[in-house]
Amino acid sequence: MRKYHVYGIGNALVDTEIEVTDHELVAMGVEKSLMTLVDEPRQNELLAHLSNHLVAASRASGGSGANSIIAASNFGADAFYSCKVATDDNGDFYLHDMTEAGVDTNFSSAAEREEGTTGRCLVLISPDAERSMNSYLGISESLSVDQLNPDAIAASEYVYLEGYLVTSTTGRAAAIKTREIAEQYGVKTAMSFSDPGMVEFFRDGLKDMLGTQIDLLFCNETEAKTWAETESIDTAVTELRRVSRTFAITLGSEGSLVYDGAELHRIEPHRVTAIDTNGAGDMYAGAFLYAITHGYSYAQAGELASVASAQVVAQYGPRLAARQHVGLLQAFQNQL
Repeated sequence: MRKYHVYGIGNALVDTEIEVTDHELVAMGVEKSLMTLVDEPRQNELLAHLSNHLVAASRASGGSGANSIIAASNFGADAFYSCKVATDDNGDFYLHDMTEAGVDTNFSSAAEREEGTTGRCLVLISPDAERSMNSYLGISESLSVDQLNPDAIAASEYVYLEGYLVTSTTGRAAAIKTREIAEQYGVKTAMSFSDPGMVEFFRDGLKDMLGTQIDLLFCNETEAKTWAETESIDTAVTELRRVSRTFAITLGSEGSLVYDGAELHRIEPHRVTAIDTNGAGDMYAGAFLYAITHGYSYAQAGELASVASAQVVAQYGPRLAARQHVGLLQAFQNQL
């Protein structure tokens, strides 16, 4: 039996969520519904523009991969996360949050943090619940193979690669190395495309991260179609089979599609009133990874992931409280 169910690697970002209007997004020149990489002066400019909103802002440790790993842990998975934070207040906050979630990290040992700025993500929530993210990676941009723990990778059932790492030369190399170590030790590999912009602008890098064929891929409908260069979801499904043995495609309010390597399953949506879509895809991946490492079928994993991600969009913030995971899992098990 392996020590960890899931080993993840990704950017360590402290999220600040702020409610804004569409007019404010336009006034600030923010591209709606996408993740945009910004430098520190640009992020400070946005914060200055939104100074009157900050009193209601909320802070949480984040990063797409971290959200998924924390979700898996809160459901009951044993998890490890490789990341990079600095010796600042946000770095302290981030690692404390990971410890509270029961996630081991590369800083659990004697690894030393470097001086610098821990990454920050400004998450702007518009009235239609869409999130527009402006990320300053800070020290996370230099995440590299030095932050990997080969022993923990070898002791895991799955490794999970965050697609956002494709934007950093060293981060992409670390993701590729993680996959290679996993393949060497018979550990299954999973990855998320993370954002439509990653597929559109960093396609070659994502191919390198995927390798010959990954075991499990997570993406949304837009990412799937962009990858396949098509408007047909059927064509997208065919193309995804070329790069991944199994996959899950989220379809927003229409549910999701789950391919288990033999059969394509249609997962019905759980209708809720969406307040904040930030973290929905991350929760889906985290719940799914928990389920398939705990004896559930791919279709059942899709059902749990659908319920959990619906709960996330029905409230503010990219994650659920630990107690909510327990309640969701119990309700799900009672329905089986």
